[in-house]
Amino acid sequence: MRQYAGNRVGLALVGLTLLGAGGYAWLRGQGRLFDLPRNAKVLPAELARTLAEDPWTLWLLAFALLILSMLALRWLLLSVGWGRRGVANGTGTAMLCVGLKGVDGLGRASVRVADNGLRVHLTCPSDADVGAVVSKLDQDIVGRVRREVRDDETPAVVRVHVRRQRAERR
Repeated sequence: MRQYAGNRVGLALVGLTLLGAGGYAWLRGQGRLFDLPRNAKVLPAELARTLAEDPWTLWLLAFALLILSMLALRWLLLSVGWGRRGVANGTGTAMLCVGLKGVDGLGRASVRVADNGLRVHLTCPSDADVGAVVSKLDQDIVGRVRREVRDDETPAVVRVHVRRQRAERR
């Protein structure tokens, strides 16, 4: 599942950062870090004075953290499916896969029912005959999926993604 690698790496980095910050806070709270007492200041005195003299750096840091939190929220909403059009339809997806069972290496197929029609997504390998797949979709399969899911007048958007072949390792 290469398609989720970015999410997994991002979640791992965020998780490790939060784990490190939490571990630091816990160790500081227990007084076990660098032989500092529990009531010691977090920042060195020189840095605290510098920040007190130029407060714009703290505002810049707060703004950067706000932007980071907004990006994280957007990432979370997209990963849970916010903004996707329609609802997945298992019957339509099964009919699509049965109609394309002759295509070797079919990677991903899905049918979603939206307010404005059907959305059909298909991923096939680069060595597949894309023209034959598209003509098969256009002549037969999409019509059957339309009739099964809704009716013949339902508009459909079909997206065919052609995957590149992996380079062979030597």
